[in-house]
Amino acid sequence: MNPDDVAKAFVEHYYSTFDSNRAALANLYQDGSMLTFEGQKIQGAQNIVAKLTSLPFQQCKHAITTVDCQPSGPAGGMLVFVSGNLQLVGEQHALKFSQMFHLIPTPQGSFYVLNDIFRLNYS
Repeated sequence: MNPDDVAKAFVEHYYSTFDSNRAALANLYQDGSMLTFEGQKIQGAQNIVAKLTSLPFQQCKHAITTVDCQPSGPAGGMLVFVSGNLQLVGEQHALKFSQMFHLIPTPQGSFYVLNDIFRLNYS
């Protein structure tokens, strides 16, 4: 599978899971994973999911605008950069966001998120 196809499949899975059941994102992270969310650094799958499930909204819908990817390192990792809109229930205007994932291959043939950086883009 080519890197662009992997990136698109990952992005579709990540955001559909985020929008429907954030707790299930735990499977995508490991103990060494780190999330930087609006400048706050959080390490470890449990802590990352605790942060994501404690966000001050229950329902949202991501609309992806762009997905860019590059191979990263000799082990077959990849960088995935996403931009899009985040629509919160009850809000008139969507929020623009950017997110970067560093995906690392697992021995089972899938990927996990080693690094995840999320920022809202204010205009």
